[in-house]
Formats: sequence, C-alpha cells, structure tokens
Amino acid sequence: MNRCLPAALFLWLTLFSLVAKACTRCVYLGPNNTVMVARSMDWVEDPGSEVWVFPRGMERNGAAGPGSIEWTSHYGSVVVSFYGIASVDGINEKGLVANTLYLVESDYGTPAASKPNMSIACWTQYVLDSFATVKETVAALEQDPFTILAPILPNGEPAVGHMAISDPTGDSAILEYVKGKLVIHHGREFQVMTNSPIFDQQLALDAYWREIGGLTMLPGTNRAADRFARAAFYVTSLPQTDDPKRAMAQIFSVIRGVSVPLGFTTPDKPNVASTIWRTGYDQKNRVMYFDSATSPNVFWLPLEGLAFDAGSPVQKIPLKAGETYGGNASASLKPAEPFAFLPAKAK
Repeated sequence: MNRCLPAALFLWLTLFSLVAKACTRCVYLGPNNTVMVARSMDWVEDPGSEVWVFPRGMERNGAAGPGSIEWTSHYGSVVVSFYGIASVDGINEKGLVANTLYLVESDYGTPAASKPNMSIACWTQYVLDSFATVKETVAALEQDPFTILAPILPNGEPAVGHMAISDPTGDSAILEYVKGKLVIHHGREFQVMTNSPIFDQQLALDAYWREIGGLTMLPGTNRAADRFARAAFYVTSLPQTDDPKRAMAQIFSVIRGVSVPLGFTTPDKPNVASTIWRTGYDQKNRVMYFDSATSPNVFWLPLEGLAFDAGSPVQKIPLKAGETYGGNASASLKPAEPFAFLPAKAK
C-alpha cells in the first residue's frame, strides 16, 4: 500500500479510536501446536468479575423475554463474569476461547418476528456452550440464527461489544455487528483485536504502522488503534517456543505491555480506562490463567479434572471481596448459584 494513508483518513481513524473502552486480545502461535491467547479487561470501574465453572447440560435462554432463544449447554466451560450479569471471557472443555471486548460502533439490527432474540450478556456463553471449534462457530453464526439486544449495563453504559474466538488449532475469527449485519473475519492471521474503530479499519491502521517502520515507529498511547499496532507487532515477533510456561509468560508480557496502569482514568475520556484484570489461555493444554491488577499473584485452573459432567454443581472462584489466590486454584472453587444474565427487551 501507499507509504502513508491519506492524512484526513488517518486523522479520522485515529480520532475515531478515542471513543472506545480500552481492551486488547492477542494470540500466540508457536511450534508443535502451541496456541496461547491473552486479553486485558480495561474499564472505568471494577466490574466485580469472578471466575465460574459451568457444567454441561445447563438449560439456558437468551434473557430477552418472550421469543428468547433457548439452548442446552453441550460443553462445560470456565468463564469470567462482568458485574455478575454477563459472561465476557472464557474457555470450554474443547479448548475454544471466546473474548468479548467493548465496541461502541456495534449495531445489532432490528429484531424480527422470524427469529429469536438474545441479550448480549449471553453471547459469549452461548458460543462456549455450543461449539467446539472456530470453524463450527462461524458456520453456525453466519446463518444469523438470532438477533442480539444490547441493554444498559449497571453503570449506565450500553452493553455493546465484538467477539474474538480461537481454538487449539490456532484458527481465529473476529465477529462484530456493523450496520445491523454480522461481519466475520476468519483465519489464523487475525491474531489481535482491540476496540474502535471496526476491524476493517483496525487492519488498515496496522498495515500503516507496519509499512512505516515496525519496531522503530510503533505508536505508544493507550488508544485502541495504537494498542492494536503494538500488540500485533510483538505477538508476531516473539521468539518461538513450545514450552507452555515460557509461552504463557511471553503472551502475558505482550498483554501487560498494552495494559493501562491501575488508577489511570480520565472522567471525560472513557477511552482511557485502567486495566482491571487479564486472562491467559493455554489452548493446547486447556489451562485458564487469571491475573488481577490488584493482586500480587496469578492463579490458574487446569480444565482437566474439573467437574463438567451434566448435573455437577456450578462453582466459582470468589473475587469480589478482594480475595487473592496463587498457583493452581482448583481447590478454592466453591459451589454457587449461577448468576442471571442481564435481561434485554426488544424496542
């Protein structure tokens, strides 16, 4: 491409990126089927996230009133909740990972009587409950089987977002609703996602930064477009290793490098939001890692050995009271009543 985007377009895209909350997701593709994914959750306040274990066989509905989609979970999953009313991040027992990030430009279209509705609070959980691979997920969702409804979050912000998914083969997809239509970018090359602008424009900005110098010219602000460029460069430049501990340390170093320091917020600029927590997933070995910005320790949950059989109790790792854990936290799981998804109504 041309060495420079047209100045007006570049300025517009850069300014456009200022309206989004600041989260980042990236995937490391290593040798011998080593696949690691990490994301940061950046938000203007602590959303009271906790880590949950859900078994197979749970009866679900889309929390959208009459006409909600209904399903039964085919796969057990480990997820991170958001305000105790949504699943926004997680891995299922087949190693499929879903990460949902804020996207202010999301437009889910108008509900139609011909298909069911779903609150966006359920979207991540539906994917983890229902599919084993990225290919399978894409094939099902590109049929547009439901309409997503976006209610208001407890802090008054609209619940709008786009989703990145990946599986143990290294396959990835980015799913976002633009002008009422689901747009899917599917392929191993889609290793990074941040917030605004929409993904097509993120790719254009990333191409711009790669063209003008890569490491010597990486942008350094907290804006979504700048974080995308840095994460994309570093995650594709990491030394190759199939050592799972080393690979997880590498992907965490990338996601920490694009995180926002705790307490660094600006009330009139919602795009500048602190990193509250980070997750990492070893998709080959089925291990979930959780890194709280307010805890000195990282803890993890190996999926092997967790109780995913239908009828097993829902469990969680309590975090709301500032609890801290280190290392394998499986023994700290406690039985719990599953949270209710944030309801939504068709207008």
